[in-house]
Amino acid sequence: MRIDTGTTSLITDPKTQQAMVLDHVKKTASFMPITPSPPQMPQAPQAGAAPSLKPPTMPSVGVQDLGKSLIEGHEVDGKRYIVQPPPPSPPQAPGAPQVPQKPQAPTIADVWTSSKLGMPVLTTVSGPFGQQTSYCRAAQSGEPHPALFQMPPGYKPIMPAPPAPTK
Repeated sequence: MRIDTGTTSLITDPKTQQAMVLDHVKKTASFMPITPSPPQMPQAPQAGAAPSLKPPTMPSVGVQDLGKSLIEGHEVDGKRYIVQPPPPSPPQAPGAPQVPQKPQAPTIADVWTSSKLGMPVLTTVSGPFGQQTSYCRAAQSGEPHPALFQMPPGYKPIMPAPPAPTK
């Protein structure tokens, strides 16, 4: 998979379990292993332990169909995802003053997915943090050229430091 953002590209290869970060300004290619994190087992509560805090409330997510459209010649299907943040939790300290908190604005993501490629062509996410737009230009069906996933000529490779020996 290749993700290009500004002056940097991230190329990951699950077969070799390696990632390459291209810095197009410095003309460097940093290599690093991809190590899958082991699944975490939930911990059972210990006898006599203090009661755990109440788990956080999950936000509610609504989905709206935006219909079909055409973007750069691609027929796309649009979906709007509206994520309502959970209500602010009251202060935990007993006797603390109850100060009304302003509810947060929802996060809204509009995703336009190519019907043919099955990939998002345009994604716009807006919320309290601002707005982010991801746009896939010149998307083509078929296999991409292999050179897109290799270190470009003239780039200096930067290899990871070898692991420290174990005793």
